[in-house]
Amino acid sequence: MQRIRLALFAIMLALMPSVSHAVQPDEIMADPAQEARARNLSRELRCMVCQNQSIDDSDAPLARDLRLLVRERIAAGFTDQQVMDFLVARYGEFVLLKPRVEGQTLILWLIPPLALLGGGSRAVARQSPPQAKSCKRGGCVIPTHPRGRGADREADRR
Repeated sequence: MQRIRLALFAIMLALMPSVSHAVQPDEIMADPAQEARARNLSRELRCMVCQNQSIDDSDAPLARDLRLLVRERIAAGFTDQQVMDFLVARYGEFVLLKPRVEGQTLILWLIPPLALLGGGSRAVARQSPPQAKSCKRGGCVIPTHPRGRGADREADRR
């Protein structure tokens, strides 16, 4: 029994995706502070090939080029914001994994909460009991039969 558990554990370890970064040793900067800045920026930039990965995680050649470009800009003395602005100017807002909140992207930020509010209010409205109708001057019929109004009509037909 213990051998089976050990074998299953080994298989699970082999099948688990490993967390690896695509940064190659030749890309790493000599200054650890600049390398940390480059890694932080790389985690915020989208790989244009993979689209749902950061350039820090992607093995695509374009991601490598972007990582090198980020490191070149940092080595040239650019601030983090200047590097990001340069890449957005060159590749568009799509290069950012988290788009900025601006006039153009405001709808992207507003649609999810509005959809949740709309769906939630609809669900609440469906679960609330129907409102009682007001009876003015005997205009509504109150059923006397436990089965409702239809039962009164059947009794009248007999």
